[in-house]
Amino acid sequence: MQPHDFWQELHPPKTFSTAGERHDFYVAELPDGRQLRLPIRVLADGTHALASLIVNQASFVVQEALAEALAARIAVHDIDVVAGLPTLGLTLASGVARALGHSRYVPLGTSRKFWYREELSVALSSITTPNQEKRLYIDPRMLPLLEGKRVALVDDVISSGASIVSGLALLTACGIEPVVIGAAMLQSERWRERVDADGRQWSERIVGVFSTPLLEQTENGGWHSPG
Repeated sequence: MQPHDFWQELHPPKTFSTAGERHDFYVAELPDGRQLRLPIRVLADGTHALASLIVNQASFVVQEALAEALAARIAVHDIDVVAGLPTLGLTLASGVARALGHSRYVPLGTSRKFWYREELSVALSSITTPNQEKRLYIDPRMLPLLEGKRVALVDDVISSGASIVSGLALLTACGIEPVVIGAAMLQSERWRERVDADGRQWSERIVGVFSTPLLEQTENGGWHSPG
């Protein structure tokens, strides 16, 4: 596959085997069995890798399918409003809100407008932009949309847990406690300890469309999921 071919097409159930060694791509399965091919990203140690998803580079068909599937999983929580994490989570959050029948959503942001308040911001880190110093903001005008409401916090992928922790810290500082946290992909299990570090067991509120494991390299140069 060419790099630009990933995330563009959903395949019928059982098109690709999900067992055994992987070489060119990882196969993720949506709740209805449809399959999505994901590129394999090798980590710095050279012996481990992760499946990758970049929602805003996906086709509209894939974006809509992921948004609808995630909306179905969080709808049981009777959500009033969806809040989205930048940058990639905004595409998914918007789609989830539409799928839930909402007329709008609340985007968090990293671009400080002159009317923003510094106390309504927290430091933001991300596994995909580790060397960039950013802050996560909420527009003060958006607070009335969240206060006293049943809020879902949405990101595209939960990997290290850094972005979700920042989002939770910001909402908590504003007196808002999400009832559910959603993502298209839960990438390995590395995020759980970090997300639960404050003792509130946020991980119990997290749902995803699908999960992908930490992959290990095989003797043949391929990748497999241990266990």
